[in-house]
Amino acid sequence: MSERPGFLVVLEGIDGSGKSTQARLLARKLRKMGLPVTVLREPTRGKWGRIIRARALQETALNPQEELELFLRDRQDNVRRHLVPALNQGKIVILDRYYFSTMAYQGARGIDPEYIRRQNEAFAPRPDAVFILHLSPAEGLARIHQRKKKDILFEQEKYLEKVEQIFRKIRGRRIYHLEASQSRERINELILRRLIFLLKKKNFLQLDSSRI
Repeated sequence: MSERPGFLVVLEGIDGSGKSTQARLLARKLRKMGLPVTVLREPTRGKWGRIIRARALQETALNPQEELELFLRDRQDNVRRHLVPALNQGKIVILDRYYFSTMAYQGARGIDPEYIRRQNEAFAPRPDAVFILHLSPAEGLARIHQRKKKDILFEQEKYLEKVEQIFRKIRGRRIYHLEASQSRERINELILRRLIFLLKKKNFLQLDSSRI
């Protein structure tokens, strides 16, 4: 793992698993501890991210390779403009989705997940910690159907089942799997405790565990 400054935390999982909620809770608690935190999200709101969102709302989907190319371009832009600068400033970056989502979602469309991983790790900083939240597609769909905007491709149950299967197979150093059916408070507690341990191990902070 790189000895670069900063600390990169990634939250992953299928739609509706609670990634964004956990990102907000985690950022709030870390900031209360006086730590510098930046929260980023993919797809971004930049040029390529807007294209991804617009195409996802259309009935006619991109082919898998075209879709992968858009995600790579969006991520390259995010890494260059936001992620690397924040890490170089010594910040804790909480990233709501990263290339593990691309492995799962585009992998479910037929592209080799390990090929996707290699393509991304050629330019994208590797995370210091990855938390993958697991939820049944049926429960995930029940949650996201409450939203006003619908993502036509990414909300198909059979598709999400393939996505979830790939997420469960992802392994690596400091990749942690959590069941998202637990309360959000319990999930946040588990993430925070592991994260504090890793931050202390990297000498990122000196903190009494009683304050967690």
